[in-house]
Amino acid sequence: MQERYNPFETAPEAYRAMSGLQAYVSESTLEKSLLELVEIRASQINGCAFCLAMHTNDARAAGESDERMHLLNAWREAPIYSAREQAALAWAEAVTLVADGHVPDDVYDAARAQFSEKELVELTLAVVVINGWNRIMVAFRQPPGRKPVKAA
Repeated sequence: MQERYNPFETAPEAYRAMSGLQAYVSESTLEKSLLELVEIRASQINGCAFCLAMHTNDARAAGESDERMHLLNAWREAPIYSAREQAALAWAEAVTLVADGHVPDDVYDAARAQFSEKELVELTLAVVVINGWNRIMVAFRQPPGRKPVKAA
């Protein structure tokens, strides 16, 4: 894979804008471990090597087990995720794949059983922002392992 160019060096104001939404999500009431699982799962769906490398490393540093990260592709079959995590992962998949049938009512109902209204908005914004990062990094072929650009 040949890197195209770094879009955030070209448009640092875009990086600042994305970082603002990311900061909101990062400071949300949601558990950091839950956010990392959601970010990893969306990045798996989107095939974003940059974000997969970043978020698996971040999750591991925060104490997440390799087993739980390895099994995310098969989370429905792995009995190691809580009901809250399962609802978040189903929500993340539905929002990421919204073109495949919108967000089904049963996924919404499961999410509402686990999350307050505010938490569900925060979870949705977490999925929106990771999907945004994924699309940018994939489009411009950003290599995994690169340190994110710090906008001036």
